[in-house]
Amino acid sequence: MTVADRIWHHCRLATLSPGREGLGIVEDGLIAARNGIIVYAGPKADAPTGLGAAESIDCEGRWITPGLIDCHTHLVYGGNRAEEFELRLAGASYEEIARRGGGIVSTVKATRRASEDDLVSGAQRRLDALLAEGVTTIEIKSGYGLELATERRQLRAARRLAQANPVTVRTSFLGAHALPPERAGDSKAYIADVCEMIPALAAEGLVDAVDAFCETIAFSVEETAQVFARARQHNLPVKLHADQLSNLGGAALAARFGALSADHLEYADEGGVTAIAHAGTVAVVLPGAYYFLRERQAPPIDLMRRHRVPIALATDSNPGSSPLTSLLLAMNMGATLFRLTVDECLAAVTREAARALGLSDEAGSLDAGKRCDLAIWDIERPAELVYRMGFNPLHARVWRGQT
Repeated sequence: MTVADRIWHHCRLATLSPGREGLGIVEDGLIAARNGIIVYAGPKADAPTGLGAAESIDCEGRWITPGLIDCHTHLVYGGNRAEEFELRLAGASYEEIARRGGGIVSTVKATRRASEDDLVSGAQRRLDALLAEGVTTIEIKSGYGLELATERRQLRAARRLAQANPVTVRTSFLGAHALPPERAGDSKAYIADVCEMIPALAAEGLVDAVDAFCETIAFSVEETAQVFARARQHNLPVKLHADQLSNLGGAALAARFGALSADHLEYADEGGVTAIAHAGTVAVVLPGAYYFLRERQAPPIDLMRRHRVPIALATDSNPGSSPLTSLLLAMNMGATLFRLTVDECLAAVTREAARALGLSDEAGSLDAGKRCDLAIWDIERPAELVYRMGFNPLHARVWRGQT
């Protein structure tokens, strides 16, 4: 006899299970969980004989998907960049603003002035919006301190968000995000600084992965490789902002280091796509930044499909290029701007997003042995989650078996 804490029944499942076709749809489904872990998810008719639970929840025919996963955010920062938004509307480019001392550096100044409590308070409002749409796992990057004390403060704020909310938080150290004002013109010295920050922050348990921005306005392939080599010395996986504004070979670099993900990828070529395919690196596409910056070159989705690259999708929530706190809207953008299918969009914010965070064994699909993270929806079919804009049909959110 299988005993569970809770059973959800009279529901339709989009399991996203790798062992099922498409969305892994189950029409008359049942989910059982014990101690926050799924013990059964599948057709009610195939449930273990004698399955019982202390609590049984009738979902009244609603759909259940895995809890959503936002696998690329910059949620913790000080200030905002509304003034730069006005400048862009007047014709200034993202690169021009960055070279004038705006862009990332302006947020760095505001973040350095902010206390840890200020950072937590500001990020909490953004996190609340994502949780309200069924997000149960989120990645949060640093990268707006560009010196040890503030990078530490950002990462500590991210850890506090995890302690205060029913959500799984993965942190990424993004010290190699931009040159700080005090190191202007001396990227070599700053990369040395970043390489010294990694062991200090890792020793404090603040870092789950190391990220970098490999771009003409940020860091070269060689400089990024130094950071990744240091991360490898401390057994930290890496991620990369790659080929967003130009093709520097970022995708190939990510593949060389076995990166969990290569993100943006608007300018990636077939060589780069082939490399990440062979490395098992997830391509994370970020339509919010593409939309907000009014870019014209979309990521090479057809190449990714052809080479069977797993595709994840995220908000890229940040103050400068994607002030977006809706993963549902990000899915719609992924479909309308990048021509992703409904199945691809839903997999991109569940199963493939989990893979992009190194959490495939724990989350992202409705399978026995994984965390019981669920999103329960008032919809008639899963396509509504991608089709509708400004519409949130979430009925209930379950994190580790608890509502």
